[in-house]
Formats: sequence, C-alpha cells, structure tokens
Amino acid sequence: MPCGQPDSGAALAQYVLGVDVGSTVVKCHVYDGTAAVRGSSCRKVESLYPHPGWVELSPEVLWSQFIGVIKEAVQAAGLHMRQIAGLGISAQRGTFITWHRRTGKPFHNFISWQDLRSAQLVNSWNKSLLLKVIHVIFTVLHFLTGNDRYLAPSFLTFSTHQTSMKLSWVFKNIREVEEAARKNNCCFGTVDTWLLYRLTKVVAIYYSSQSVADVFTFSISFQKCWSPTLCNLLSIPMSVFPPVKDTSFNFGSTDSEIFGVPIPIMSVVADQQSAMFGECCFHPGDVKLTMGTGGFWNVNTGEHLFASRGSLYPLIGWKIGEEVVYLTEGSISDIGTAIKWAQDIELFTNVNETAKMAQSVADSQGVCFIPGFQVSGDDPYLCASFMGLKPSTNRNHLVRAILESVAFRNKRLYDIIVKKVHIPLQTIRADGGVSNNDFVMQMTSDLINKKIEKPANADMSSLGAAFLAGLASGFWTDKEQLKNLRRIEAVFEPQKDSEEYRPAMDAWLQAMKHSLHW
Repeated sequence: MPCGQPDSGAALAQYVLGVDVGSTVVKCHVYDGTAAVRGSSCRKVESLYPHPGWVELSPEVLWSQFIGVIKEAVQAAGLHMRQIAGLGISAQRGTFITWHRRTGKPFHNFISWQDLRSAQLVNSWNKSLLLKVIHVIFTVLHFLTGNDRYLAPSFLTFSTHQTSMKLSWVFKNIREVEEAARKNNCCFGTVDTWLLYRLTKVVAIYYSSQSVADVFTFSISFQKCWSPTLCNLLSIPMSVFPPVKDTSFNFGSTDSEIFGVPIPIMSVVADQQSAMFGECCFHPGDVKLTMGTGGFWNVNTGEHLFASRGSLYPLIGWKIGEEVVYLTEGSISDIGTAIKWAQDIELFTNVNETAKMAQSVADSQGVCFIPGFQVSGDDPYLCASFMGLKPSTNRNHLVRAILESVAFRNKRLYDIIVKKVHIPLQTIRADGGVSNNDFVMQMTSDLINKKIEKPANADMSSLGAAFLAGLASGFWTDKEQLKNLRRIEAVFEPQKDSEEYRPAMDAWLQAMKHSLHW
C-alpha cells in the first residue's frame, strides 16, 4: 500500500526516485529538486526459512515488490513516469543469487546475509592449517613493509555473514550451478545486481557492494577487483562475477515495457554506503550511525584505506570518476530485531510508546537485556536473555532495559572507533528507524559525550541513492548543493555525565559475560 498521498501541487518538472531494498521493507521515495519527498510507497519483505538457520528471499516476490513500490510512489506524488529524471537503487548487502546467463532463470532463491548454512564450512576453514599459513605470511609482510594492505589478511577469519563462504557452499551443494559455471553460463549478483539485470539486462556490480560482497577478498588485495587467490581457495570460478562499475554511473535505462517509458538507472549502491552519502558525510572524520534492523557505525577515512583487527573493517564508500572514498565500519546486531520481538510478545503496542515507557521509570531496576537472536561471529552460543528480574519488574523496566542495551552497545563500538581510527571524528549523524527513539538517542549522546544530529527524513539509504542518481544525471550539480539540502530535525547534546551510567553499564557488561558460551 502507498505510504504517502498524492500531491495535487506537483509541478510538471523532473524528479528523482530513490529505492531502498532493505531486510524488512522495500521503500521508494520521489524527491524534488529541494530533496523534499513528494510521494512514497513501502512493502514488507517476507523472509523464507526452509531449514533451521537458512534465510532466503523469493526473487519473483522481491521483483514484484520492487516494481510495485516504484509505481505506487510515482502515483502517490501525482506524477507520470516520464517526469522521472533518474532512478537510484540502494539495497541490503551480502544477500545474493546466481542465475543462468542465457535464460535468466535463478538457480535458487536469494540467500540472505543472515543465512547460516555455511557454518560448517566456516568452522572448517577457520581451523585449517592453510589459514594459519596465510596469517604467518601476511604478518611477516606487514612487519617488513608496514603497509596496511597486509594487515587485514594477517588475521583473516571467515564468518557465516560473508557472501564468499555462502557462495562456496552453493558450488559444493547445488550441481546445476557448478555445471552452468563450467559452460560459462552462471552469473552471480547481489540484490541490486540482479534487479539491474531484470531492469536492463545489464550485468554489473558497483564498488561499494563488491567490497562488502567479498570483503575479505577486498581486504587481501586492496586492488578494487575480485581476488583470483581467494576464489581459487574457495573453489569459486572467476567467470561468475560481474564487472565492477562506479557508484554514480549511467547503467542504462529500464525496458519501456516495465513502466511505460524507459527510466535511466543512474546509481546503484549498498545501503550503508548510501545512507552515508545521504547524510552528506563527505569529509574524513564524518561519522554516520544507522540504527535499523542492526546498527552500523561508519567513519569516512577519505583516501586512506583503514585496516584493523576485530570489530572494524574497511569498505569502499563510493567511487565517482577518479574519486574513491573509503569507510571504516563496525556493526551491531539485533537493534530493530529486539524491539520488534518485544512488540510481538506485547510488551508494548506501538513502537512510538517505548521512549516514554523507558522515561517513566528512574532506571531498569537492575534488569539487563542481552540481545543474541542472531549468531555472533565472536560467540555463536551467545544467549539472548533478561537478567535481574524481580517481582516488582514491569513492562516499563523491560522496555528500558532493551533500549539501554542499544545505547550501551553504541558506547562500546564508539570507544573502539576512537581507539583504533586515528582520524579526528567530526559530526555524528544518525538515521534509521530507531533514531526516532529519543531515549536511545539521548542516552547514546550522554554515553559518548558527543552531539548527534538526526535528519528530518530518517530514510537515508533512499535519499543517498537519489543524491547519487541526481548527480549522475545533472539533476543536482555537486556535493555542496547537496549539503545545502540537508534538513536537521533534532540535535541531541550530552545532558548527563557518562559516569552516571557507570553502575548500570557495569551490570550490563557482567550480564553479557554470563550469556556467553551458552
């Protein structure tokens, strides 16, 4: 159903579409020249769970949802498709599909970034002698050269979230895929690569998605291309990978039969990188905090490709012409997931109630919430739990404990970023559905002792895709113009000393320890 109503005052001018294909919803916004939303539509993404730990999406259902939201959003804006100057696509990262190059028929459903089917393969690789040898070789190279390109592979480990491991599983377990690849008839693509193929028959991937789709391949080579070395190790034929294109680029126009007229596709970008661009985090040290299904902290590191151990990893933000911007990212699981679970078990009716519920009590009364619905790469046996429950505990305490867990994890990741990223951090800009929760925003600001800006429109992935499409089509002229279009709805500044939260955070950290290795 449309999320917006028709605008009777819509002028007969050009507009730009931004579509975000997320983990839970597909959204489309129509933007005018001031970056104001003139029409919107959204549809829920339905995940499939064919086996325990497996998470899939139906390609045909996703295609129908994608086309549907575009048509509904344009209709809601009171426009005609011929008034659309360009389309930008942002999509969830790490979800992929393979299909027959000649017929276009998928060999299987989309395999989600949340899918765990490669767990056994991951464990086998992480315990292998070969991986230990790789660590030693690159440790020596890093020591001798001091070059960061050798740092990441010196502690390379695999996880179930990596596309490369799940793709290796596909080649080992789906015979059709292996046979097609031998005949050069197999294509690999992320969600946006496949959508681009369906729209235009063009097979291509863009830099921000390629660096995530095979993040450790990228970490080993830093050459902005697919790594033959890792592909050989994992028995993945290089022929399946699409060519890599710029983020803001004319990918071609949609088949006129789809929307009645051809629409130029001017940008294709991964969701977090798109949100970074939508927040206008164009300068080194700019920071974005996205709080949606999961949480993502991104830091613009400019021309410097940062490599670090543990919680942080390097990405390509975007490539436009000769400009390549790198990011450092750290992630947190189970933010929106935990809040949605609390709603499902009727701790509250409307998510908008949660901030007031948390503020209605002085503290959580010692109750701690440990999120652990998704398997952790650090501890696959982390147990989701409430601890410290008492006879006097009520819903408000439970809701506050859930929201506090978001702020506490933001604080932990921020401290890691400050310690390991040797770039002065500038303005922090938040987006995503959970950024609408004033309690989480204020507590996070208090804990990190930094100002946090929240935009008027929290759907930054859609806006970023539209910005990139608008730049490529000439709809907007440059980044300075985009910065002038930003609208800030609220600014959260520290109101409490972070030490006031020390007892509660210490209790939460202790509860976290008790939930490990369950």
